[in-house]
Amino acid sequence: MQGTSEILEQAIEQLAKLPGTGRKSARRIALYLLKQDEEFVTKIADALVNLKKKITRCSICGVISDNDPCSICENVKRDGTKICVVEESQDVFLIEKTNEYKGKYHVLGGAISPLDNIGPDDVRIKELMARVNNDEEPIHEVILALNPDSEGEATSYYINKLLKPFDEIDVTRIAYGIPMGTELEFIDEATLSRAFASRNSF
Repeated sequence: MQGTSEILEQAIEQLAKLPGTGRKSARRIALYLLKQDEEFVTKIADALVNLKKKITRCSICGVISDNDPCSICENVKRDGTKICVVEESQDVFLIEKTNEYKGKYHVLGGAISPLDNIGPDDVRIKELMARVNNDEEPIHEVILALNPDSEGEATSYYINKLLKPFDEIDVTRIAYGIPMGTELEFIDEATLSRAFASRNSF
């Protein structure tokens, strides 16, 4: 169907590329933005540009951050002997909301998935092992908090196998009181907090 405005159609086309946004929702958003004053739209545009240009990843843990290293890695009050391994930065934000965990993190940036041609070298496992091998800050516990799906399980088992030779490191995993296949993003804070408190040996 031919649109009445090519500029509007271009905006709808770009907005429709956002996850969970079809053309109908994209059109509604575009028309809503069109009704707002220029300052409102400019602030949104500036925020999106800053999101892309100014946000970085912590060179230590890999979390999305405004600074490198991130505030968690720089915080001397955090327990540096514990590393919680997660798939994505959003998992760190979720765990932090529980106020249950006081150690540090390692963001893999994904999970091993042979079907998607994602192997161990495609996620930040080498960087994790480099941290484990760093004598300056000895690690006593690695907590696996990966998604309870087939990819997360495969990645957990792979990491556990790599850490087996390190007798001084306890490998634990958070206890999941949730169905298999549910991602951390969709777990409520109370459930995640309980799961973290009752983590067990791998």
